[in-house]
Parts: sequence; structure tokens; C-alpha cells
Amino acid sequence: MDLILNRVDYLQVGVTSQKTMKLLPASRHRATQKVVIGDHDGVIMCFGMKKGEAVAVFKTLPGQKIARLELGGVLNTPQEKIFIAAASEIRGFTKRGKQFLSFETNLTESIKAMHISGSDLFLSASYIYNHYCDCKDQHYYLSGDKINDVICLPVERLSRITPVLACQDRVLRVLQGSDVMYEIEVPGPPTVLALHNGNGGDSGEDLLFGTSDGKLGLIQITTSKPVHKWEIQNEKKRGGILCIDSFDIVGDGVKDLLVGRDDGMVEVYSFDNTNEPALRFDQMLSESITSIQGGCVGKDSYDEIVVSTYSGWVTGLTTEPIHKESGPGEELKINQEMQNKISSLRNELEHLQYKVLQERENYQRSSQSSKAKSAVPSFSINDKFTLNKDDASYSLILEVQTAIDNVLIQSDVPIDLLDVDKNSAVVSFSSCDSELNDNFLLATYRCQANTTRLELKIRSIEGQYGTLQAYVTPRIQPKACQVRQYHIKPLSLHQRTHFIDHDRPMNTLTLTGQFSFAEVHSWVVFCLPEVPEKPPAGECVTFYFQNTFLDTQLESIYRKGEGVFKSDNISTISILKDVLSKEATKRKINLNISYEINEISVKHTLKLIHPKLEYQLLLAKKVQLIDALKELQVHEGNTNFLIPEYRCILEEADHLQEEYKKQPAHLERLYGMITDLFIDKFKFKGTNVKTKVPLLLEILDSYDQNALISFFDAA
Repeated sequence: MDLILNRVDYLQVGVTSQKTMKLLPASRHRATQKVVIGDHDGVIMCFGMKKGEAVAVFKTLPGQKIARLELGGVLNTPQEKIFIAAASEIRGFTKRGKQFLSFETNLTESIKAMHISGSDLFLSASYIYNHYCDCKDQHYYLSGDKINDVICLPVERLSRITPVLACQDRVLRVLQGSDVMYEIEVPGPPTVLALHNGNGGDSGEDLLFGTSDGKLGLIQITTSKPVHKWEIQNEKKRGGILCIDSFDIVGDGVKDLLVGRDDGMVEVYSFDNTNEPALRFDQMLSESITSIQGGCVGKDSYDEIVVSTYSGWVTGLTTEPIHKESGPGEELKINQEMQNKISSLRNELEHLQYKVLQERENYQRSSQSSKAKSAVPSFSINDKFTLNKDDASYSLILEVQTAIDNVLIQSDVPIDLLDVDKNSAVVSFSSCDSELNDNFLLATYRCQANTTRLELKIRSIEGQYGTLQAYVTPRIQPKACQVRQYHIKPLSLHQRTHFIDHDRPMNTLTLTGQFSFAEVHSWVVFCLPEVPEKPPAGECVTFYFQNTFLDTQLESIYRKGEGVFKSDNISTISILKDVLSKEATKRKINLNISYEINEISVKHTLKLIHPKLEYQLLLAKKVQLIDALKELQVHEGNTNFLIPEYRCILEEADHLQEEYKKQPAHLERLYGMITDLFIDKFKFKGTNVKTKVPLLLEILDSYDQNALISFFDAA
């Protein structure tokens, strides 16, 4: 049977963070539950539904931004005590709203994630993990990269405490006390952890994870090693996963998997006989889903999925039908209910309009008085700038708590803006004079009414680095704008990876000099994405990277006074040499630079470029033929006279043109990479071959792989 869920919006609070909404346990099976939610204003609100209206149980006064909200209580009893994390403090409330706990952790960073199990409290700030028992410090761990979430396997089922940290470097760290028991590599940066079925599954050791690039997986955390059960790739290119819950919404006795994503997608996965998840339902909401819960809120006996969104909406997707089957007497009752609801909504609207008029008058008075300070309205922006491995482009997502009017994009480095299907904004470009004012790009996105989320795609060029700025103007009065800055790094298309192929022909760059470990680490942070800002613990560190566009690789090993960088692409080594020597000169540090160039690596890189270049040349050739073939088709009346290859081009014309449009300057980009490779090869030999570049471009125009390799060898 198909799963049919109807949307109901309950109420709106302030802007919310990830995992800050929960449903309190029901008093009996399938009875309505209370919703508790915390927002950025520091307000905790608990409400229930009565006759279609949200009725507050309690509401606290504003305070510091609430980063997490969890339910707790004595193990094996209903978990109905409410715990919130705000800044470095944990506060506890009863289900009636009475505060019973205020615990100042004295952490130097704000709490980002929290998990509660009986009297055990697990907290993580950006890099620090702490375990407390009855508010007494038990264990501590300093992570090498940012911690996004923390969880503990169910103590009541396993009789051992096993905390798990989700870290930004694509690793789950399983702890025992203050030490790492083992690490689990996952396919993307993990953003959320959840116990399978809410209790760890059959074994009590099953852990679900969701990643920022939209992948989902299940791992069994045994005492000795991890067992990977299943993994779902993000084939539909949906948003990153922010929240997960387990609840039987289908009603077949097996708990389903509820998933909320940062592009507003809500998904339900059911499990078949093989225990593999299959997508049963999905629905798009207009903004990112910060929390998701399964339960019963609107009406007794009607299960639903309750979600909270970034701007603070609490929305239900309920199994309750909108159009009810009813007799004549029942119809009158429903009509009366509807009339009452319309009447109360009208009253509420009038009250709000009156309030807006009052506030506008107050603002006018205060802004015109002699003592007036400039009253610029503040608004929250949720932004994300990430590299996509699939198409070697950057995704810039801007989400605002109110409707966006326009976004101005400015860049002081050459970048391409790519088309995004989900984007309905109208884009216009302004001409730039890069020599006069360092502007390579000025583009304005004008958004349609009620657009709160904008997604852009950007492709950068390695070796060209600088800053991308987004000026965000929402539809509020008086007009206000916020600027967000994003760094385009010298090796911007590189992504962290867990391992590389050591058998490839590698070029080596070695730096030695009087520099500290922190200084060389800051240079690596400046050059490469996905490197933690804080220097990792230990005297020496190794990072592996993969170029998402060419699949070349980079190994960086550095310590105090020495840095060794190895890559199978000479251009990567050349960029590093130029940037690192520039950074060292800025700080007046004398660097000794030596390098070993492997001639075979050039041929190896050309072979990696070959399939991409061949594909793009063929695509360009096919697109050029389309108009002529269409003219022939119109002239002749059919395509029977054409050879199968040309018929195929006509049949796929729309798809080919679409693909060609999606990849602007792709061919030029590949030509640029080959040209750079040619110049860099001879630069390390001390030869300037820029005069031979026109000859190289001629060879590329009539491309043949062997002729190109011969040209590189002979030059």
C-alpha cells in the first residue's frame, strides 16, 4: 500500500538548531503527545494540540541560543525530563516546565552536541568531548577534527559505556574512557548519529549515521571492530542529512527510518525481508529540516511525522485524512469547526496587523529622535560552502529566516557559476574590470516571493585563490544586508581521503627551515580545504587528498622544521611551491625548497585527462551537428536516410544540449590544465616554454593522445 501523509503546520518559534525538538512520551498507546522545542532566542516551548489549536504547556523566558535538546530520565522508565544545552551550560526541566538542574560545564567552547543516558551526560564542543556522571567529570578527549555529533550505545542493554563521536574528517571514533578504541571510515563527513530502532537494533550495537553529502548507513559497533551492514548513496543528489528517527509510520509492526535533509526533503525508508532499506515516501518542504520525530500529535490514533525547520516551523505529516467520510450530522459539526477556525484565524490576523502598525510607529518615532541609534534589523543566515566530489564544483547554500529579496555574488578570482535545477532565482551579470578593482565576477540573484533558501554552484580554477563574497538582502524593512565570505583556496578542488595509491609515479616537494609545527599547519590550512584549523595532536601529521576533477592525489607529511608533499600531478606541486614560498616570505621565514620530478608522472596525468577530454570534444562535436541535422530532417521529412550515429544524435539532442549547457567552459578548463602541466614540467627544468603554447593548442584542436604525449616528450 502507498503511504499517504497530509501536511499540517502547527506553530512557529524562533530559528532552530539541529536536534532541538522532541516528542514527550505518550500517557497511553497512540494517545496525543506534547512537543517540546528550543530556539535561538533561548526559549523552550512545550505545547499540545486541542481541537486543532496549539496550546502551550509551558514557555521559558529568552536566554542564550539553544544548541541541543534531549530527553532523559532513569534508565528503563519513560524518558520525560527535558535537557537543553546553551553556550557551556546544561539545564534540566520537568515535563511541566519546572527547572531542576543548572550545570555549568566551564567548557571553553560552546556545546555543539549532547547525549543523555540515565545519569551519564556526553557532551562535545567543536574539538572537545567530555563525559560526566551525576555532573562529575569522568572522561575527556581532544579530537583532531571538528566533532559534529555524539552518542552512546544503550548502556541498559550492553552493560558497557561506548560513546561514539562523528568527526568532520569522515571518521566515527569509538571511545573507551578517554581513549579511542578504534576508528571507522565513512563515505562523507558525518553530521548525525542515531541508534537503530531507537535502541541499537537486535544487538544493541547498531548505529545509524548520516553525512553532509547526503549518504546514510548502518554500522554495528562491536567490542573489537565495526561491521558495515548497509549504505545508501545519494544518487538523487539531495541535501545533507541533519536528523534521523525510527518510528513505525507504515503500520506494519517494523520501525521505519525517518530522515530529514538540509534541502527540506523528508524521507521514509521501510525495511524488507533482507533488512535493506527501501524508500517508501518523500516530501519536499521549503527549508532545511532541523529535527524529525515519529509519534502522535494532532489527534489520537493518527500517527505522524513531526519536523521542525530552520526558521522555527513545527510541521506534521499525518496519516489523518483531510477529507473525512461522514453522515449529514457529522458534516454540520465539521462545517461548524471550520467556521470557528476561520473566525479565530481572522481575529489573530487583525491582532497581528494592529501590532505591526504599532511597531512601525514606534520605529519611526525612535529613528527620528535626536538620541536615535541606527536600528539595523538583525536576521539569521544559515550558510554552507562545500565541495561536491561528483562534479568537482562548490555548493553554496544560503538560508535565511525570512524571504530573500536578492543576493549579490562578488569574487576576486575567476570562477564559473553553474546552473542549479532547484534554483528559481533570476540571475544577471555585471561587467567587471579585473585589472582596475580585482573583480572577476559580479552576479545578482533576484529571488521570487517567499524564497528563503538559495543554492548556487561554483567551479574554481586551481592555482587561482582569493575570496568569494555573498551580500544577502532579505525582504524586510528597513533594508538591511549581511555579507558572508568564503575562501577559494589554491588547491580548491582537492578533497580529504583516507588512503591513496602509493604505486603511482610521484613528484616530491620538500621544505625545510626554521618554522614551527603550527606555522606549517597554517600554510596547509591556507592551501587546502577540509583541514582542521587547530594543529592536530602529536609531532607529525599526514593528510591524503584527491583532486575531484582529475583524480590525481596528494600526500602531505609535515612536522616542525620540515614538510614533504608528494603528488602524481606536477601542477599541484608547482602551485604548492609558489604559494608556500610566498607565505613564508610574508612571515620573513627562510625556506630551503628542494624537489624531485618524476618524468613518468606527466604521461600518467595526461592519461587521466584523456577520457574527460575525449568525451568533451565528442560532446562539442555532436552539439555542433544538431542544428544541421534538424534542418535536414525538416527538409527530407524523416531521418531514415541518416546513418545510425546521426539518428542517435537527433534522438538525444535535448539531453546533449542540456549536458553541454551544464558544463560551461569545461573544454577550456581541460585545455588550461594541459597547458599548465606543459609549462610546469619545463619550469622545474628552468626552461620557459610559453612561446610553444600556441603550437600545443593547435595539437589539442586536432586532438590525438599519442601526438600530445610526443609533443610533451619532444619539447
